[in-house]
Amino acid sequence: MTTVAAYAAPAAKAPLERTTIERRAVGEFDVLIDIKFAGICHSDIHQAREGWGEAVFPMVPGHEIAGVVSEVGPGVTRHAVGDRVGVGCMVDSCRTCENCAAGLEQYCTSRPTWTYNAVGKDGKPTYGGYSQKIVVDENYVVRIPDGLALDVAAPLLCAGITTYSPLRHWNTGPGKKVAVVGFGGLGHVGVKLAHALGAEVTVLSQSLRKQDDGLRLGADHYHATSDPETFERLKGSFDLILNTVSAPLDFPAFLSLLRLDGAMVNVGLPEEPVQIPYGALFGNRRNLTSSNIGGIAETQEMLDFCAAHGIGAEIELIDASRVNEAYERVESSDVRYRFVIDTSTI
Repeated sequence: MTTVAAYAAPAAKAPLERTTIERRAVGEFDVLIDIKFAGICHSDIHQAREGWGEAVFPMVPGHEIAGVVSEVGPGVTRHAVGDRVGVGCMVDSCRTCENCAAGLEQYCTSRPTWTYNAVGKDGKPTYGGYSQKIVVDENYVVRIPDGLALDVAAPLLCAGITTYSPLRHWNTGPGKKVAVVGFGGLGHVGVKLAHALGAEVTVLSQSLRKQDDGLRLGADHYHATSDPETFERLKGSFDLILNTVSAPLDFPAFLSLLRLDGAMVNVGLPEEPVQIPYGALFGNRRNLTSSNIGGIAETQEMLDFCAAHGIGAEIELIDASRVNEAYERVESSDVRYRFVIDTSTI
């Protein structure tokens, strides 16, 4: 076992603090990664504050991990020392169920082993990327192409795959009209991806405050949802609405924007219960659904796509000592657009 420095939440809603954790010895099929950068996802805040229910503490958050392989087990064939790699939201799954066999490990019927706030098959808690090193089975480690800088690639391990997977599943491409609800950590990556896939992209945000950024990053149109005329003007316009916000919405208003057989896909998970008026689904045979990250193969596909199209996250790089400040700023939407921890400062 190896002792490494990390930042952890000792209890629910407690500030994160510097500590040390134990990483397991490198097993036959394991990869030891020197973590270089770790993105701060809103999910980290939800879980560290038990917004989604009871959690495992102490908690080392972080599932947007980019680093370099420093050791491999004797049976490893996928990665080698010196490789640039990433780890996303999961570090294991049952590997035998129908969904795992189909490359959809995120929907493992026995539940995936999440990168943090979970218990591994060894019965020990998993700890995430706000740390110096991590040991992961080679099958749950992806390659970061040379064309992607590690710091801007880190958020792609969650924000990237979370938006890429539904865009691909619902056949985003030329001739399709896609609306992205929310222009934050997830939304700005979703806009870049939808644009690169060839769709006509519209941002639906509360205000026009970030309009210039939205148009610069690939949006064709940008509208304020605080303006009631937006919903009248855009009624029946979109094939796909990608909802990236983690708060309840006026779902009838947003569903009215869908074309025949259009889908509204939710990738943000509010802490509060959400009410869906059933009648809002009847017009235009509308679909209201969700998507949960992506499988390992699709995550690799996403990274290769991003490298080919020059897509990385828009980031603010911070020292680890500022993690609690960053949490507060994320909560107040004061970040453009993803905080990334320089883990050399832990």
